[in-house]
Amino acid sequence: MGVGDAASGEVARRIVELAPWFHNLHLPDGSQTAPDHPLGDFPSFKWKQIAPSLPDDISGWSVLDIGCNAGFYSFELARRGGSVLAIDHDEHYLNQARWAASVFGLEDRVEFARLGIYDLAHLDRSFDLVLFMGVLYHLRHPLLALDIVREKVGGMLVFQTLTMPSHEAIAPPDDVPFEERELLLRPEWPKMAFVERSFAGDPTNWWVPDSSCVEAMLRSAGLEIEASPGHEIYLCRRAADASPHQQELDAATRRSTSVSR
Repeated sequence: MGVGDAASGEVARRIVELAPWFHNLHLPDGSQTAPDHPLGDFPSFKWKQIAPSLPDDISGWSVLDIGCNAGFYSFELARRGGSVLAIDHDEHYLNQARWAASVFGLEDRVEFARLGIYDLAHLDRSFDLVLFMGVLYHLRHPLLALDIVREKVGGMLVFQTLTMPSHEAIAPPDDVPFEERELLLRPEWPKMAFVERSFAGDPTNWWVPDSSCVEAMLRSAGLEIEASPGHEIYLCRRAADASPHQQELDAATRRSTSVSR
């Protein structure tokens, strides 16, 4: 057995040891971590939709990858020159990502941390680029999460979430009179379905919004939608106005502990 064969054998062994994989990483020796992924070559096909909207060279950019999983997006952005903070609450995925970073030789470009999204409320910095993909529908408190993410966006946000089929969006009225509540039943009114037990075999899938609801939530969190480069994907920037929900956010994240009685 040659040196190359031994190295490939070690890579194959580690892929099995670190399974199961949700990101299908294409490793330098030609191996793939999840070649039989039920979604296909995931998340490569998502990245192909996003990549043209980002500069080829992001040297000097700070990047936050929320819910990094095995690190696919983190590695792609590190290759473009970004300095990446990749976070996930699941140590299983972080172990995969740390190993893959060493295989790709990107350890000096990507920092991994075991953090949940709500922990970011106490991280006193913003980032040139934030990725918040495939996470919202797993969260019990989605609007709180979006309010927190808004604070971290110093430049661009790439956002993606599972959605349900939807109708043409309705222009949001300034107010809905109490006696006209039937307006809320119109098919085009923004909707988010709540999943009490499980969706697609995953008990952490709590919410399935339609596209008009996603867009309304982003606006409500103080994010301006600039483009939608692919299905369920939005490119956003932080609105110039201060968030009208700052006091509630500070209270929810215990950054303000004053209580009125």
